[in-house]
Amino acid sequence: MELTISLQHLSVTEQIIAAVFLLAAITQLLYYFLVFSKLAFHKEDSNQNNEQLPVSVIIAAHNEDYNLQNNLPSVLNQDYHDFEVVVVNHTSNDNTTEILMDLQRKFNNLKIVNIEQDLNFFKGKKFPLSIGIKSAKNEILLLTDADCKPASNQWINSMASNYTSKTEIVLGYGPYNKKNGLLNMLIRYDTFIIAMQYFSYALIGKPYMGVGRNLSYRKSTFYKNKGFTSHYNILSGDDDLFIKQVSTKFNTKIEVSENSFMFSEPKPTFSDWFRQKQRHISTSKAYSTLFKLLLGGYNLSQLLFYITLVLLILNSILLFVTIPIFIITFSSRIFIQKKAATRLGENQLLLFSLFGDILYVILLPILTLMSLIRKSGSWK
Repeated sequence: MELTISLQHLSVTEQIIAAVFLLAAITQLLYYFLVFSKLAFHKEDSNQNNEQLPVSVIIAAHNEDYNLQNNLPSVLNQDYHDFEVVVVNHTSNDNTTEILMDLQRKFNNLKIVNIEQDLNFFKGKKFPLSIGIKSAKNEILLLTDADCKPASNQWINSMASNYTSKTEIVLGYGPYNKKNGLLNMLIRYDTFIIAMQYFSYALIGKPYMGVGRNLSYRKSTFYKNKGFTSHYNILSGDDDLFIKQVSTKFNTKIEVSENSFMFSEPKPTFSDWFRQKQRHISTSKAYSTLFKLLLGGYNLSQLLFYITLVLLILNSILLFVTIPIFIITFSSRIFIQKKAATRLGENQLLLFSLFGDILYVILLPILTLMSLIRKSGSWK
């Protein structure tokens, strides 16, 4: 009765704000409990393959002398009986060639593929990756970047153990190294949220992306689907667009054990991170309509939830309903995120998420708008 009386005293505008707030809260709860809970309560697959199938690790490198010197030995020293590491040296003019040749003298499983001339009609790193895949001798491919270092010497084993006769794709996690400062927390939180999304959708049978820092698929799958030819004109997409193209609910698995993580260095400045995010967001324009709606719907519901919450509180509208709905929605987010963060070893981000989620929600529309007007850059 009290609620009915209160509603009668609201203006049309206030009723619309209250309705949008309620709808946004319900939408958020549906995402948390129907989608993101899949990763939060995910259990390791007990049906692991102990056969240790031969693996080819593919790394495309352009002027990566420092990163190769610091990270490549950890890849070459993996505890795995049969693997090669194919590094595609793509028109580097630093000391990349010398460092690779020196490492090749120490590791006989390192294969170097040199590309002397840049083919400017191919965008991004898709061309060097394609050359690396063509040069690989093994069926199971494991992709990473030169600036990445595996969490353990069991990285290859953890990823490759997921392969059965039906498995064609394995999605891994690529966190960023922990450092001091707000930017580092924001980058790591963004990475965690993206991972929570693509892992959860894969678990409900709707895989749509992976990350090139830690991604595995079969060589035959690559050729069967004509590689990256359907989106060669897009700078990024060697991970998300390709995975969306070839993945199904039956051929894709995820790997989230800590031994399988592939760490990399975060961008040092906000402008560097903004440019990286703009490039990734611009790729999403090529997503299917379904995933534009699913991913966009989640982000929009977050933004509307916070905007209408502030408006309702500032104007003291239906506070006896608004506050409980906020508490339920907020608590549900923290509960699901805590579970998912535990799966991905990101518990230290939970304190940041109490307030960082608002900052993140504000930044996303800005980055999306900027991505619509940015010009294509280099593959790095």
